[in-house]
Amino acid sequence: MATYLHTLLLPLFFGALMWRAAQATVLFHNTGTVTGWDSINQEHYGTVQEVTNVVYKGSTAIKCTQVYDSSYSGRYHSEVVKNNVYSRGGTGFYGFAFRLSQSWEFDAQSYNIAQFIADFSDYQCDDYIPTSMVWLVGNQLYSRVKFGPVCSPTTTIYSNLATVTAGDWHRIVIQASWKTDGTGYYKLWFDGTKVLEKYNIDTTLADDRAFQFRVGLYANGWHDDGYMKGSQGTRQVWYDQIGAGSTFADADPAQW
Repeated sequence: MATYLHTLLLPLFFGALMWRAAQATVLFHNTGTVTGWDSINQEHYGTVQEVTNVVYKGSTAIKCTQVYDSSYSGRYHSEVVKNNVYSRGGTGFYGFAFRLSQSWEFDAQSYNIAQFIADFSDYQCDDYIPTSMVWLVGNQLYSRVKFGPVCSPTTTIYSNLATVTAGDWHRIVIQASWKTDGTGYYKLWFDGTKVLEKYNIDTTLADDRAFQFRVGLYANGWHDDGYMKGSQGTRQVWYDQIGAGSTFADADPAQW
């Protein structure tokens, strides 16, 4: 009887594995390299480098640096960019590992570490507009959704989601259903623990163009506030295992 059941159940088992494999679709994976991106955004004195001395997994990671300049009025992006990651009506998982420098100074100013963004310069009310972002204020993790008309959107901020420590690798995974009809959802995991879960919400702008996924350091507080708080004018963040796909495992840096 045991042999008969084994023979009967074995095809079902492998059939289930094949079904799960068929359902998972990896959009992209990057193992901490500067190759394979659609572009790299390095503004002013900012740099994006591939390094081997500080890694989360494997042999390489991406080091993003920005330097404050009191005579400069522009923005402070140091990011890698992947195009066509989502558009309205889609769903997906998006993840990465990141590490603040050991000496990171936690100030009450915003430092963005990832964002979804698209070029809306044809609307003539702005140029590039981000929707969801992930950032730090002090040692607290923040995120948001932005939705509604392109030129008059609404932003919902989710604050104090988790405490970030300097010098340690952390993992972020986002799951989103990008909708404008009140049926969307937005979830975020920090180091494997779900810290945000919102259902039946709008999650993107009322436009069908494709959005980029940008991972890197954007010292937006320096630009938005017009000055730097604290005394640390050089900021560094490392990134590794950046991915997106249709399942949690596709995006979780610990699982691939």
